[in-house]
Amino acid sequence: MSYESNPILDKLPEHLKQFIKPQNYEDYSAVDQAVWRYVMRKNVDYLSKVAHKSYLDGLQKTGISIDHIPNMYGMNRILEEIGWAAVAVDGFIPPSAFMEFQAYNVLVIASDIRQLDHIEYTPAPDIIHEGAGHAPIIANPEYAEYLRRFGEIGCKAISSAKDYELYEAVRHLSIIKEASGTLDSEIIKAEKLIEDLQNNMGEPSEMALIRNLHWWTVEYGLIGTIEQPKIYGAGLLSSIGESAWCMTDEVVKVPYSIEAAHTSFDITKPQPQLFVTPDFAYLSQVLEEFANTMALRTGGLTGIQKLINSKELGTIELSTGLQVSGNFEAVISHENKPVFFQTIGPTALSFREKELVGHGTKNHYDGFGSPIGKLKGINLAIEDMSPRDLKAYNIFEGQTITLEFEGGVIIKGEIITGTRNLKGEIILVTFKDCVVTHNNDILFESGNRLYNMAIGQDIVAAFNGPADLQSFDLVNHEITSTTQASNASEQEKRHEQYYRQIRDYREGANTTISRHKVFQQICEEFPEDWLLSVELYELAKTNGDYDFADAIAAHLQNVKRNNPQVGQLIDDGLKLVDESLVS
Repeated sequence: MSYESNPILDKLPEHLKQFIKPQNYEDYSAVDQAVWRYVMRKNVDYLSKVAHKSYLDGLQKTGISIDHIPNMYGMNRILEEIGWAAVAVDGFIPPSAFMEFQAYNVLVIASDIRQLDHIEYTPAPDIIHEGAGHAPIIANPEYAEYLRRFGEIGCKAISSAKDYELYEAVRHLSIIKEASGTLDSEIIKAEKLIEDLQNNMGEPSEMALIRNLHWWTVEYGLIGTIEQPKIYGAGLLSSIGESAWCMTDEVVKVPYSIEAAHTSFDITKPQPQLFVTPDFAYLSQVLEEFANTMALRTGGLTGIQKLINSKELGTIELSTGLQVSGNFEAVISHENKPVFFQTIGPTALSFREKELVGHGTKNHYDGFGSPIGKLKGINLAIEDMSPRDLKAYNIFEGQTITLEFEGGVIIKGEIITGTRNLKGEIILVTFKDCVVTHNNDILFESGNRLYNMAIGQDIVAAFNGPADLQSFDLVNHEITSTTQASNASEQEKRHEQYYRQIRDYREGANTTISRHKVFQQICEEFPEDWLLSVELYELAKTNGDYDFADAIAAHLQNVKRNNPQVGQLIDDGLKLVDESLVS
């Protein structure tokens, strides 16, 4: 697998690069191009009136064409000028990875495109949603910084085991909904699973809450006043159905606040209510307000308990700056404060996001546990002791000592050495012949191994992922189901060929094609098709062939009668053509 890199993408860590795939531009069919063109022409026409002013400016700045699906590597040459880049991925990727890409100023674009049958809306991420929705708005510097900061904070949010189960279920539904030939019963079953999971998530995790904030801003946000809001959310900018519906009184408009984090959403249905922010700067204000509630900033017993419940790789940071990364298994508390923690399996110790020499997963391959807090009866924390204080309490090399911590954890052993941080504060004390107990229960017995005691009065932060990305092998991405490339039948290939012929004619690649003959074949072989007929109507009108245009319009009236749900799409397509010729 290869992709065209650039200075921004070069900075991505390997565990993010594993999600990137080639765009394979040649795989887009002429039908795909027609779907893109219809949506973009309609969007630009409508959104020029109701979208935030950054939208139209952003289309130009990001190099997104109305007539052609964007080649994101061409986009990258333009995005680089505003400090961003784009990569192709395969549908939904894990939320923490999605947000981490944003933290590196990289826009994640699902390179698939929705089927013609789902032209108005699809729950699956596709290039219309990502390319035409997300990309234009990042040309606004205030919003771009919000998006980057959101990624930076969001990727540190702690998930629950159920979050990943829900992610897999949503991903599966988005795939089968866009796959041709999926049985209705299979879709209903997948939707029921999501509904059941959503109803049984328990206490929402940090990731679930910040995902809500992302949904109600980045995806479905409105900006301005309640009475006259403008659209900036990518989900609305890329949905020709919802972008119109959301501006009606049927959709409730609510002032944006941190309450959005506690407002759930259903990805499979149009949203019945939306939040309106007064400006982009206010988005960042609410984000920081939410971040103040996260274990990233609050730490403590609650923070480490969140990591234990997540069953995922995470990090705690102690008040000395020592960071412990691993899968946290247990915590002992006293007076609502953690006094001992334990990881299981490979663990790494770091300081300021850099692994300490000799304290990687090879050294701590079977877990790491340590007391934290103050020594019993001593008001001065070990981290605050000067060398003279440490000597006064016999905490120095060569001493065999017993240390009893508040909460009842006791360490007995011979001190070998200490490790200090850049401020000169001691952050680790290393023992040999060491035993760690709590209420007469042995927590650790070193035997022939050394024991490292972490120094820190408090847990000041707890967050998802490792402190040092190099400490763990994170290139382990496995997708249980992948987006499905359809195997076109002979009939579908013929259908696509007609679209290709008309596209070639419009772009001057082959002007000898008989548009009348193609129209006749479409009427005979694909009487329910409407989009190609709209394109033929545009060419007829443009070339002054009004009798041909009238015949196409009459045919489209029959299509509307036989298939009323596409009536609005047809009317909008014809109206676009007629208005463009008048102007």
